[in-house]
Amino acid sequence: MQKIDFDLTSEFVEVNQLLKLVGLVDSGGAGKNMVASGVVSVDGKQELRKTAKIRSGQTVSVGDIQIRVQ
Repeated sequence: MQKIDFDLTSEFVEVNQLLKLVGLVDSGGAGKNMVASGVVSVDGKQELRKTAKIRSGQTVSVGDIQIRVQ
């Protein structure tokens, strides 16, 4: 399992933008498509809201990749 640490510089980041910022997708639109396909989970629960707010302390998973937001 690959782990990525993401340092949050504001109150939150939208999940589709997070996927773009860590380099999993090329654009926010591609991030929205990935979320819509059902492969993204937040803290172990499937996330289908494309612009869900991700805050410090949460973990976003895509397949075997874990993104820890801090």
